[in-house]
Amino acid sequence: MSEAGGGRGCGSSVPQRAPWSLVAATAAFCLVSATSVWTAGAAPMSREERQKLGNQVLEMFDHAYGNYMEHAYPADELMPLTCRGRVRGQEPSRGDVDDALGKFSLTLIDSLDTLVVLNKTKEFEDAVRKVLRDVNLDNDVVVSVFETNIRVLGGLLGGHSLAIMLKEKGEYMQWYNDELLQMAKQLGYKLLPAFNTTSGLPYPRINLKFGIRKPEARTGTETDTCTACAGTLILEFAALSRFTGATIFEEYARKALDFLWEKRQRSSNLVGVTINIHTGDWVRKDSGVGAGIDSYYEYLLKAYVLLGDDSFLERFNTHYDAIMRYISQPPLLLDVHIHKPMLNARTWMDALLAFFPGLQVLKGDIRPAIETHEMLYQVIKKHNFLPEAFTTDFRVHWAQHPLRPEFAESTYFLYKATGDPYYLEVGKTLIENLNKYARVPCGFAAMKDVRTGSHEDRMDSFFLAEMFKYLYLLFADKEDIIFDIEDYIFTTEAHLLPLWLSTTNQSISKKNTTSEYTELDDSNFDWTCPNTQILFPNDPLYAQSIREPLKNVVDKSCPRGIIRVEESFRSGAKPPLRARDFMATNPEHLEILKKMGVSLIHLKDGRVQLVQHAIQAASSIDAEDGLRFMQEMIELSSQQQKEQQLPPRAVQIVSHPFFGRVVLTAGPAQFGLDLSKHKETRGFVASSKPYNGCSELTNPEAVMGKIALIQRGQCMFAEKARNIQNAGAIGGIVIDDNEGSSSDTAPLFQMAGDGKDTDDIKIPMLFLFSKEGSIILDAIREYEEVEVLLSDKAKDRDPEMENEEQPSSENDSQSAEQITSSSQEVDLVDQESPEESSLNSQPESLSPADMDNAASVSPSEQISNPMENHETTSLDGECTDFDNQLQEQSETEEDSNPNVSWDKKVQPIDSILADWNEDIEAFEMMEKDEL
Repeated sequence: MSEAGGGRGCGSSVPQRAPWSLVAATAAFCLVSATSVWTAGAAPMSREERQKLGNQVLEMFDHAYGNYMEHAYPADELMPLTCRGRVRGQEPSRGDVDDALGKFSLTLIDSLDTLVVLNKTKEFEDAVRKVLRDVNLDNDVVVSVFETNIRVLGGLLGGHSLAIMLKEKGEYMQWYNDELLQMAKQLGYKLLPAFNTTSGLPYPRINLKFGIRKPEARTGTETDTCTACAGTLILEFAALSRFTGATIFEEYARKALDFLWEKRQRSSNLVGVTINIHTGDWVRKDSGVGAGIDSYYEYLLKAYVLLGDDSFLERFNTHYDAIMRYISQPPLLLDVHIHKPMLNARTWMDALLAFFPGLQVLKGDIRPAIETHEMLYQVIKKHNFLPEAFTTDFRVHWAQHPLRPEFAESTYFLYKATGDPYYLEVGKTLIENLNKYARVPCGFAAMKDVRTGSHEDRMDSFFLAEMFKYLYLLFADKEDIIFDIEDYIFTTEAHLLPLWLSTTNQSISKKNTTSEYTELDDSNFDWTCPNTQILFPNDPLYAQSIREPLKNVVDKSCPRGIIRVEESFRSGAKPPLRARDFMATNPEHLEILKKMGVSLIHLKDGRVQLVQHAIQAASSIDAEDGLRFMQEMIELSSQQQKEQQLPPRAVQIVSHPFFGRVVLTAGPAQFGLDLSKHKETRGFVASSKPYNGCSELTNPEAVMGKIALIQRGQCMFAEKARNIQNAGAIGGIVIDDNEGSSSDTAPLFQMAGDGKDTDDIKIPMLFLFSKEGSIILDAIREYEEVEVLLSDKAKDRDPEMENEEQPSSENDSQSAEQITSSSQEVDLVDQESPEESSLNSQPESLSPADMDNAASVSPSEQISNPMENHETTSLDGECTDFDNQLQEQSETEEDSNPNVSWDKKVQPIDSILADWNEDIEAFEMMEKDEL
């Protein structure tokens, strides 16, 4: 998701508006030649080691690409656990994720320019011939406009860019005559009907064969799209126009960008996540730099680089100033409300924001890039991969990891900008973790759950398009690459477009439509070319000094700077009351509640009801504190419910030829040995007879000292456990009797007891769905002796056993679905007016742990829980409470300053009331957040 390139022509003698769009005119690469000579304290990595790691990346790519071509092609993607292709319509639907699949050999097209970057020119030539021979773009399938643009159109254009480069060199591709470009043009025309809206924003989906709104198209009824979906088209569409001379593509993409800019929130200069494509109204009014918005910002900066249009840079700098003012809370990047940018909209971050440090490098704002990157690296070191989402205190929010490349991307660009060998060590860690935890016999499998190490039968095309590019370039010397990478710009999918397009077929009007909307602060342009500032003030340890305070941010201390200074100290005053500290019997707490507009009502059934009246708050700030307090109460109550649920367990196949590389997520039991408190159980598996385990086993000698396999059904789980335990089994795995059931489509659950005392059950019991259980049964049929490990988390593989590995069968593994803890609703009781929110809770010594989980619902008044589906597993275990430290500090300051007032900043009550419903709506939308 970043710009490839160097700082050619970025010296002070270059005019401010030079041609070639300043030839990679971003500060980061104005700085590369000046700063890459510095080191930041880390020991330099030898050329031999870098070459070794580069060769390792090549071998890993061969493993992934080779298995795709052998087992999956011409399907869109490889399913690496079952060694087959993923064909849309033949596998259980995964929802929006499947919209990237169009039966057009997605992984092959997405990998074209990666082959050239990795110096696999012969393979590239063969791949191009396969694309031209086999790929059909006229399929009756509904696809995502965004994904098809960045992956397929971008892949074809990147392949064309490097094909003509190789042809000019005179050795390869001499037969090539712009065939990929013609396919790209065909696809571009197929995407154009999506722009048939009054706003110019495209529909999110289109049928490749029938277009939009025809009965057979099965699409065209959508009203909303994400900001990134509409704003991540300009590079590919403009490149297509510049390559072909057909200006219509660039015109449509520019119109969409112009509309998004027009609809930005004028006071904050932020954009929301989701917008109505017909009216231009913001549907989701939270704003961040992660999922739903990310590449919109990226493409504004890169459109300036590629096209030389000043307005794109001015827009980017305007947005960037707002991001750093409101969203950036170093080292965190937290979503806010576009109309109330001082109010956080989330207490968690998604993994897609890992691209942002790389974009900051392009901007030239290195310090926050280093800080955020280091925070993300500490999370990765704790869990081997970056969870799909994690909280501000670094707990797992969404546990899966689909092998995303954004962190590797930022690592590459930080190394380019700083020359710091520390980032080479970071890249080395990424390589080791991929090989150790994600590598399977047929490729690399996404992580279903980073906590247990379980796999998902998924290897997305972006893994080959981006991950291997960035890792190889990180360790490669200039002479290792057969062309000058700095002559190209990277799209968000890491496809390469030549910078010379900036001077080709310039028929688009470049009227500056930006400055009429806003007056720009000159400081926005301090870091753009030509740049006279010095990145590191003659201090080779500068980068290290930025990273050092963050080294233990996950392991040993709570994050600093999470709470805004404006919100926390109120110019030295005591910070707001936190929900976890509230006691209903504390008079001081009740007084604070009153100030926040929150009243406490004792109900006849013994419960205590908390109700907030915004108009009764002492000030607008207190009203916001009251809203936040109510939300914290909801979150803490939901968290308590989830803590009552057992976490997922792991079944890891450790025998030959798996050696621990296949991990299945298993449902726990409420009885038997607790694997989180005792050592894991390891043993060979054997099927029980009878298979349902509902009576005394007839084959006790077969299961004696082994882990028994039992089928679900016909009796209680506890009864099955007792029967296999009496036969001498050391553990049990219950396999679902519903044929075809899969954790891909069903939530996992925990096995309950039989209502009786189950203390007599001493062995561990785990549950697998039919599809996952069949992996073990198939392995028994093929290898006879199959050994598994039952544990609370997958264990490291045995390297000695790995060295003895032999080729395995095609059908040797299958994934298990992520555990989604279904939390009960914590709702609000309807009260007097739309300006009120309420929460029922226990009486007297009320603490978050005592919250009543059976509150009633009012449809007109419900405030949804933003922490729903929040995994409560901590990345770092117990952690010193930052809020307590903050309160102690603020109390000290208050003692020394008795004149402190909470009401420093007063907003008219009418303004509070006008915005109140908007806040409620925003919180309701948080519940529906999806990456």
